[in-house]
Amino acid sequence: MTTRYALVGAGHRAQMYVDAIADDYRDRADLVAICEPNPTRAQFYVDRLVDHGLAAPSTWQPDQLEEMIRAERIERVIVTARDDLHAELIVRSMDAGADVVVEKPLTIDAASAATIEAAAQRTGRSVVLTFNYRYAPRNTALRQVIAEGRIGRVTSIDFSWMLDTQHGADYFRRWHREKEHSGGLLVHKSSHHFDLVNWWIGQRPRRVFASGALRFYGADNAAARGLGDRPDRGTHDGNRDPFELDLRGDERLRALYLDAEQHDGYVRDRDVFGPGITIEDNLALVVDYSDGATLSYSLNAHAPWEGYRVAINGTEGRAELEVVERGAVLVGDGLHPVVDPSAVQDAAHSSLRPMGERLLVQRHWEEAVEVPIVSGESAHGGGDALLLADVFAGPVNDPLGRPADWTDGVRSIAVGIAGNRSLETGLPVQVADLGVAILRDSTPRATR
Repeated sequence: MTTRYALVGAGHRAQMYVDAIADDYRDRADLVAICEPNPTRAQFYVDRLVDHGLAAPSTWQPDQLEEMIRAERIERVIVTARDDLHAELIVRSMDAGADVVVEKPLTIDAASAATIEAAAQRTGRSVVLTFNYRYAPRNTALRQVIAEGRIGRVTSIDFSWMLDTQHGADYFRRWHREKEHSGGLLVHKSSHHFDLVNWWIGQRPRRVFASGALRFYGADNAAARGLGDRPDRGTHDGNRDPFELDLRGDERLRALYLDAEQHDGYVRDRDVFGPGITIEDNLALVVDYSDGATLSYSLNAHAPWEGYRVAINGTEGRAELEVVERGAVLVGDGLHPVVDPSAVQDAAHSSLRPMGERLLVQRHWEEAVEVPIVSGESAHGGGDALLLADVFAGPVNDPLGRPADWTDGVRSIAVGIAGNRSLETGLPVQVADLGVAILRDSTPRATR
């Protein structure tokens, strides 16, 4: 017996799930319907399934979601739509009798998170959050170190994330540049990072203070640096710019976005130095946790290299993880479409910052030791493959607790939502005051 699935939202991120159903999990999962307002994007995935020898799924509009679930006897809905649409689609799917698998973030604000909480309690339906970073071997190794008690009780975390001028810039080309649609990088991107911290240390966020601004991208910053007139989008003929993305350079981007513009007018490759950007590109937070730990977090979206550094201090020592996902973005590389180097293997650069990862543990009064990290060959160091196995084959008893549900989703976005409120007010924000019931429970969860 296969589980009957529907896909809601047929953009770039949907391909991971469609390909998993078409290949490794075709004996367990059957994608029978696609709900997507843009017919070109819907047809892209219909054709992809047919090319894999599967039956063509039916196609539906978002206002037909409940009818689709009934007519096609949908058991599970996969939501990969725009972030601000998640909550409504999740709630409607659960009320119509389907379980949900959803891309991060769960949603973008506290009010909609509360509606998901109410729907989950009302219907008893499950909501799986696909936090693939939990499954990346390097992050799993750090979780294991903490769970084993090798550094004692966690007292503080220092976490810096660098998005380079290829990947970081991409959030300022598309709908993510508008906070009303994405919640800003604190919600859309950083929810991954806050979930990692919540999961690593087994504590819950309590209070958030944030600082940040749009300091590099956007029209005002471009004018201040004298960049001059620029094309409105990256797909054009003529002189090229290293911040531009030409959709004609990638077959999938052309098919999903350039060829689909005629239906909804969505432009995927807007100028990162154009007007209308309402999100920040430099962010810093201090987060207090339920069992006394404090997180110092920073995000930079215009770094010259991509990766992250995290140091976790404990009562018995310190663990340090450093990851370089792309050592440099060079003009001579051309306008290649490898936007996210963690998801798609990029060419290595011969530089002083080679791609790689290293996890060190140093206990008090001892020399540092390196913890081996065994990575796979697929995206995110093999993490995506492990995640998909849990989604489609069913999670096994995981001592590290990698499978995530809506409660983990709420706690991850709570930090970003509180951070956005702090940015607006200039004041620290109590997570318990966001208006979501489970956030009022600050009881720490055991890490071992």
